[in-house]
Amino acid sequence: MHLFSHQVPPRLAASSGPVQMHVSQGLPYPLFHSTPHDLAITSAVLDVHRSTGLDVLHAHYALPHAVSALLARLAASQDHGRAPPRVVTTLHGTDITIVGSDPSYAPLTDFVIRSSDAVTTVSESLRAATIAHFCDARSKTCAIEVIPNFVDTQRFQPRNGAPRRAGPPHAVHVSNFRPVKRVPWLVEAFALASRGTSARLTLIGDGPDQAAARDKARELEIGARVRFLGERDALPELLADADLFLLASREESFGLSALEAMSCGVPVLATRVGGLPEVVEHGRTGLLAPPDEIATYARHLGELLGDPARCAAMGAAAREVAVEKFEQGRIVGRYEDLYRRVLARAPHPN
Repeated sequence: MHLFSHQVPPRLAASSGPVQMHVSQGLPYPLFHSTPHDLAITSAVLDVHRSTGLDVLHAHYALPHAVSALLARLAASQDHGRAPPRVVTTLHGTDITIVGSDPSYAPLTDFVIRSSDAVTTVSESLRAATIAHFCDARSKTCAIEVIPNFVDTQRFQPRNGAPRRAGPPHAVHVSNFRPVKRVPWLVEAFALASRGTSARLTLIGDGPDQAAARDKARELEIGARVRFLGERDALPELLADADLFLLASREESFGLSALEAMSCGVPVLATRVGGLPEVVEHGRTGLLAPPDEIATYARHLGELLGDPARCAAMGAAAREVAVEKFEQGRIVGRYEDLYRRVLARAPHPN
């Protein structure tokens, strides 16, 4: 296994797994404003393929990584020593719904989808969006397979039967605080739901909307009950200690943070958008609210915070679903099966 990236992922740095890391940042290029790391990655892939051979290039996100993989495949096809690697592209969301569908990039995204040996999405919702945007009459077949994200159920697990810390009801949110996550909206909903109570909200992560969320908490006079923890590595411990996980996204192709909370035995209150209904089972592992109805969201939030027995039952069901449907061994096995099927087929014509 070789991993090509412009930096070492934090979880890989903490792992003892036998993954060979290739950090490819590229050299400063005076003609351009940014370093062309995608070309550096392409070159690194070619170097490893020529020296040891690569069977499959699995690119995450259509742009720029799948473009780098396809360029490496094309260059490798000009060599006569080894067969070029196959290219599997996984679409994660923004590469389709925001970047890929933009007119500036849509033709290149369309090329990536048609030229990959296999394409997967992380949810049925994203598959439908991809087909709607790119699979027109010219693409006679649009074979896109859904393989969801997975969760490490050993790392993200409940508190080993120990009761949660005593105290007022406690909700938690984790995100990158981008506008699409609507964290200030979430703070306002929490204020509506928890008026007259001592319920607490913990916000984990950082990003462009953190300042606006802080301002909203102060404006609504709930600053004493809202904690901003910033970036944290101890996510399992922080999630497992919560009564409820909150997500208020305007768009969400899957909802990995919600799945991680579910694996910790925490129910989820989220908006009914994108792939979230494929992760959160309304009424069983949590509740879903229309994305533009803050009153409905706040009502659900108040009901759950005020009913610890219901939260506990939903949390137990959430853990069960995470283990049965999204445990990493199950999903990794599906990717391995896809690799075998791709290698058994005739190569995609360059």
